[in-house]
Formats: sequence, structure tokens, C-alpha cells
Amino acid sequence: MTSTTILVADDHPLFRSAVTHALREALPGATVIEASSAASLNQALDARPGADLVLLDLMMPGTHGFSALLHVRGEHPEVPVVVISSNEHPRVIRRAQQFGAAGFIPKSSPAESIGQAVAAVLERGSWFPPLTAERSEADATLAAKLAQLTPQQFRVLLCMADGLLNKQIAHELSLAENTVKVHVTAILRKLECHSRTQAAVLVKSLEPEALL
Repeated sequence: MTSTTILVADDHPLFRSAVTHALREALPGATVIEASSAASLNQALDARPGADLVLLDLMMPGTHGFSALLHVRGEHPEVPVVVISSNEHPRVIRRAQQFGAAGFIPKSSPAESIGQAVAAVLERGSWFPPLTAERSEADATLAAKLAQLTPQQFRVLLCMADGLLNKQIAHELSLAENTVKVHVTAILRKLECHSRTQAAVLVKSLEPEALL
């Protein structure tokens, strides 16, 4: 029988260790890999393309809130992602669902509940707390626009949001500057943005705090 592989991405070592322990208690024999940043999560996913699930904190270094969820879903659509966050606002939970998460676990949950929720996702495909927020058409539209971007275009978009110029983006992503220009043009068209600033504002709206 193949071992279940779960990636736990959170920048707080103590919480990460607690979650890892809870998962091993709930899923004996599971392989749990820890990642402390978006970069280390991407490396872990590239090394383990057959991972069964990612447990993802929304607020890690190198991310813009929901950007990490969107990035993983774009790069590895076959891997379910469960968001785990201290922000338990109903609109945050609803947005996670609309952006493709297979589940949402509040960080305030007891350890055994975290393990049970992950087991439920692996068995049934999803697990969410009771939702009180209405489905957002604006979020649905935003998710549809972002889904049009290729993984490389999404990486370029995040660099744009960080204020990098085309030359800097080219260096950061090891691309030709002309290639970056082509990506930027395509990004603005797909997102229906008229400027880089407008695209950057859109990325900033991915922060959970933008919903509150």
C-alpha cells in the first residue's frame, strides 16, 4: 500500500510541528513533509509531484495571501490544497473555497480536529466549516480571470505586484526581458487591467485583510 504524502506549509515552527504530530496521529504511516516558505513548498512539490495533499497557511513569507493557493492550484492542479489560517472570517473561508481549496481549517481547531479534517478531505474530497458568507460573484470573476494565466505569467504578476521592473523580473525568473514584456502584455489583457499599477492592486486584493 502506498504511503500518503502530505506537505505542511507554515512559517511558524511550533505550529508546523504540532500539525505534523496531529497528522501522524490521525494517519499512521503517512509521510509528512514540512515547508517554511512558499519557495520551499514549491521545491517540495517539484520533488514530490505525487503528493496527496498540501496543508497551506495563507500568510507565509513570499506570498500575497491567496496567491500561494492560486499558484499551487495552477502549477499542481491534481494536488488538493487545504488552507489553514488564523483568519476565520466567513468571507475568507468562502474565498478559499471559490479559489479552489479543498478545505479550510481554522488554526484555533484542536489538534485532533485538524487530523480528522485532513482525513475527511483525503476520503471525501473536501471539508469546510459551516459557511455563513454568501458566494461572491466578484471573487468568482477574479478567480476566473486569474485562472487564465499560465504558471509563468502568474509568477510575473507577483513580481509586478512587488514593484519589480521588467529587467528585474527577467533576472528574478531567468527570462529574457522581451519574454517578460510579452507576458506583461498578456497579463494585463487577461486581467482587463490598463496598467501595471492596476494589476498590482488586484494582487493586493488577494490579501485576506482586503475582505474585512
